[in-house]
Amino acid sequence: MEILLTNDDGFFAPGLQTLFEVLAKSPGDTVSIVAPDSQRSASGHSITLFDPLFVTEHPLPGSGRGFAVRGTPSDCVKLAIEGGIVRKPDLIISGINRGRNLGTDVFYSGTVAAAMEGVLAGIPAIAASLASFDFVDFKPAAEWLTKHVASMAARFSTGLLNVNFPGLPGDQWQGVRIVRLGRAVYENVFESRLDPRGRRYFWQGGTLVPETDPDTDLAGIHAGYVTVTPMHSDLTDYRKLKEWQGQGAGLFE
Repeated sequence: MEILLTNDDGFFAPGLQTLFEVLAKSPGDTVSIVAPDSQRSASGHSITLFDPLFVTEHPLPGSGRGFAVRGTPSDCVKLAIEGGIVRKPDLIISGINRGRNLGTDVFYSGTVAAAMEGVLAGIPAIAASLASFDFVDFKPAAEWLTKHVASMAARFSTGLLNVNFPGLPGDQWQGVRIVRLGRAVYENVFESRLDPRGRRYFWQGGTLVPETDPDTDLAGIHAGYVTVTPMHSDLTDYRKLKEWQGQGAGLFE
């Protein structure tokens, strides 16, 4: 199987490099990396249209190839699939991200966007995140993914799986929960400051409001579970679509 690794933390991020080291040991798999050359967190699904995509190759052990791209996570996946710099992948794994990608935060996530870019091209994808900035041992998550990657790809061959790991040693995980996305609601704060030239600017911060619904990824991670959420690219509100279609063509006349 041809596996493409990418992320939004950058080519040399520990999460991506740890996943490569573990996954590359799997017999029969070719693992390549096409990832941003620098930190691109919270870049969403943006792509680069008016600047060149500079590419630097970094040799990898094994038969895969590694490239750092001066672009967004979505740029990297588009380039990998359509630019011919690596063989077309059978599976894309984006991560392992440092920090959670849970609930409605997936709309901002470069990690999830890179995986979704693969789905848009007809390639199954996994977005993987370690839900902590303090616990930085990525190996248990990398080993879990390596163990289950083939079965996940086979069972969900047309979409995206968003997987988040607790920020705990693997032997302290409570198990696995298949859950829906929660609502990541923040109490945002915008702190106003002045730079040395007197220009006003803002720093954005926020505190996450606790999730109360137990059947969500946010609640599952809080309880110490690995959370797996199936996702797809179709944002159509089918309930509203059916309701409005039933009202006929005069709805907006």
